Amino acid sequence: MIAVFIGGAIAMLVSLFGTRYLITFFRRIGHGQPILGKEDLGPTHHNYKQGTPTMGGVAIVLSAFVGWAVAHLRGGLAFSDQALIMWACIVVMAAMGFVDDFIKVRRAHNRGIFWKKKGYVTFALTVLSLWWLTAATNVSENFSITRADNPGWELPWPVWVVWGAVMVWSATNAVNVTDGLDGLAGGAALLSFLAYTIIAYLAFRNPELYGLVNPLDIAVLAAAFAGACGGFLWWNAAPAKIFMGDVGALGIGAALGLLAVTTNTHLLLILICGINVFEAGSVAVQMGFFKASGRKRRLLRMSPIHHHFELVGWPETSVIIRFWIIQGICVATALALFIGDFTRQVG
Repeated sequence: MIAVFIGGAIAMLVSLFGTRYLITFFRRIGHGQPILGKEDLGPTHHNYKQGTPTMGGVAIVLSAFVGWAVAHLRGGLAFSDQALIMWACIVVMAAMGFVDDFIKVRRAHNRGIFWKKKGYVTFALTVLSLWWLTAATNVSENFSITRADNPGWELPWPVWVVWGAVMVWSATNAVNVTDGLDGLAGGAALLSFLAYTIIAYLAFRNPELYGLVNPLDIAVLAAAFAGACGGFLWWNAAPAKIFMGDVGALGIGAALGLLAVTTNTHLLLILICGINVFEAGSVAVQMGFFKASGRKRRLLRMSPIHHHFELVGWPETSVIIRFWIIQGICVATALALFIGDFTRQVG
């Protein structure tokens, strides 16, 4: 348990000071976040945020890695192949986001080079990552809810690889969609990572029930990301002094998806990332309704749905806090299901 606290605390401190350095650095070089204009059906009410430093997700990912690595300096916790493979996938996805962010800033437009191809490229990368995870570790290939034997449906490895890739890819896109208001994505991710810290640590303490591969290392990784998000929120809370950018959204999303895969909580991911699912679903519903109406009507005033509530008249901070509350309810429900299943097994 001490390693978990060390990972979270170190990551928070590094993120707190590292993000402050990034704000100064990006202000000095004079490049910031471009905002989609009216011609791109963007949130013009956010035009005043134009030029705010972005790519703060670099601090989140690096701080989480530092916190995770420092926790291993204490005896009793070894570097696991599984966690290292997870980190490789997280870094690759974050690097994709960094390239996209960099091009957006250089072109002063909120559409990077991967605007239409990013989805295909990131999905291909997640398939490769899940194949590597399957080939190199003993991760369970069962379809799961709260543990590998619930319901215990073993999938052929090619199907499992694709299924796992869909989870990771969907999580990256959902977090990316959520990242539209100051602190919204970071605060929601913090709650999700805390949930996975609890789940992984409980699995570590009860190996006969869960049989996870290196659950303590996974718990430290989740705690480190929670700490990193907490430190980043100090500067990202409204009014934000820096945005996480795609580098942060894709890195966080990859971490959440991989935690669902490695803790055998596939379907719980829907609740643990409840607000992200809600946000991504609003975009899908908006697009479906718009096409079904012959491209004449929209269900929401603007998607993702956080912009709809802004246009209805909610202040930005009200939307953020209320969405955090919804996320908290979703995470609490997921933990209740997990702990309820644990209690039944112990009983």
